[in-house]
Amino acid sequence: MKPVRKREVVRYLIGRYGVSARQACRCVRIKRSVFYYESIRDPLPALRQRIRELAHARVRFGYRRILVLLQREGWDVGKKRVYRLYREEGLALRRKRPWRHVSAVHRLQRQPAARPNDIWSMDFVADQLADGRRFRTLTVVDLYTRECLAIEVGKHLRAENVVQVMNQLKYSRGLPQRIYCDNGSEFVSGQTDLWAYSNQVQIDFSRRGKPTDNAVIESFNGRFREECLNAHWFESLDDAQEKIDAWRWDYNENRPHRSLKGLTPSEFAVRVAKGAAESPT
Repeated sequence: MKPVRKREVVRYLIGRYGVSARQACRCVRIKRSVFYYESIRDPLPALRQRIRELAHARVRFGYRRILVLLQREGWDVGKKRVYRLYREEGLALRRKRPWRHVSAVHRLQRQPAARPNDIWSMDFVADQLADGRRFRTLTVVDLYTRECLAIEVGKHLRAENVVQVMNQLKYSRGLPQRIYCDNGSEFVSGQTDLWAYSNQVQIDFSRRGKPTDNAVIESFNGRFREECLNAHWFESLDDAQEKIDAWRWDYNENRPHRSLKGLTPSEFAVRVAKGAAESPT
């Protein structure tokens, strides 16, 4: 048992049973000097307050992302100190899903994206308005830069909506070589297949019952639901589109990404573009 916990037990024994500090310390087996010790460590109230503010503003951020935000603001702190204060303030997130077993057999992975616009991924996420009406969102992510390229909101999103979003991205960003998606009717329809054939884009479908085949978009959708859909009430489809667009901008511009070494997707995309421009052809 740690000394801090032992001191708590000693205080409990003194208050509950009225014994002396000497007797309580002897029962718990610690020295009285340990019980009476007062820490001289700087409590860092300003840093604690800023960590609480960041954690309350971004309720699904762990201590690593909060560390990145603190360092951007100019705080000269390390990972261990932020982790200690984060735990002492009771801000640690509860892990909802258990770790996979180490002995699990992993299938061969698809080839990773090699450059921007190499591979995109898209999927649907469902939610409801404040009055109970259901709506859907189509999310599109670049697997190399991790940028969220689009989130389309609609009451009923069908194959024609998928084609419309892809055409908008075609003129604003260009087209990928491949697109990962599941076997939903909107993706396997003739309209989507015709668009892909006309634009020479390969549609790579996940195996049925294997969402891990498209893990990046599944992870993104989880963050999207936790940080946006579950955090807002939507009065109408227009209100939902406005709030979701604001979150998408914040995700691309301000949210540090662990797989990008703490950079935001936009910062990483700019760095990649700058490196490509400076490299000899």
